[in-house]
Amino acid sequence: MKLIRFGAAGSEKPGVVDKAGIIRDVSSVVSDYGPETLSPHLIDALRAVDLASLPAAPDGVRIGAPVSRIGHFIAIGLNYADHAAESGMAIPSEPIVFSKAPSSLCGPNDDVLIPRGSKKLDWEVELAIVIGTRCDYVEEANALDHVLGYAVCNDVSEREYQAERGGQWMKGKSAPTFGPLGPWIVTRDEIPDVQALDMFLDIDGKRAQTGNTSTMIFSAAHIVSYLSEFMVLEPGDVITTGTPPGVGLGMKPQRFLKEGEVMHLGIAGLGEQRQKVVSR
Repeated sequence: MKLIRFGAAGSEKPGVVDKAGIIRDVSSVVSDYGPETLSPHLIDALRAVDLASLPAAPDGVRIGAPVSRIGHFIAIGLNYADHAAESGMAIPSEPIVFSKAPSSLCGPNDDVLIPRGSKKLDWEVELAIVIGTRCDYVEEANALDHVLGYAVCNDVSEREYQAERGGQWMKGKSAPTFGPLGPWIVTRDEIPDVQALDMFLDIDGKRAQTGNTSTMIFSAAHIVSYLSEFMVLEPGDVITTGTPPGVGLGMKPQRFLKEGEVMHLGIAGLGEQRQKVVSR
């Protein structure tokens, strides 16, 4: 099942994409997709609905982030060995954990805003995990039972803020529109092997990133279990799990985003995103 939200920013409605690819308005079943409503029980309720009897979303409607808001927006750094190498950094012995501000969340095709004074705006196609049930000291063998589904995330980054301005990485990861998510959440049952998904990112039609989740250093199950040692994960929390090689920071010479450029990215089975870079 694909959970989607559609409509103008701040006024999105919850939807489900039916087998014909039509977005069906399920606001008669659930008020929105967020921490208060996301659960396995909701998925069961949506599966019981005759989607064909529900209204279709308007053609060309904006697609919003597939969750209304996030409690935790957690990110894992350097989780692909080849990306660590291009960044000139050692392969971590444990997951590198940092946060993105929840206010960085945006729709998958919304414009990405260049922060004032930004010099090194970068891209990162990533697999995102959306939590469905509370996680507190979860064993790795059972960790994916707590996952509602998966989505595409672009972990947009300002590298100068991240690495050259002191403090934590969060500073370079949290500006408004730095968290495009979606176009939808694909429920866990529709992804037979989350560690075998092709991924890509193009800049103005030119391939920058090509990868597969099979080369992640720490698997999705390991990440969920690991994080549950240090914090309680709640329904609706999002974990973005690292990026394959091909980011601007790792290019020789380095190459960063410019106003007017378009990012096009996707993950097999999870959909695609497209964002234009614009000045704020």
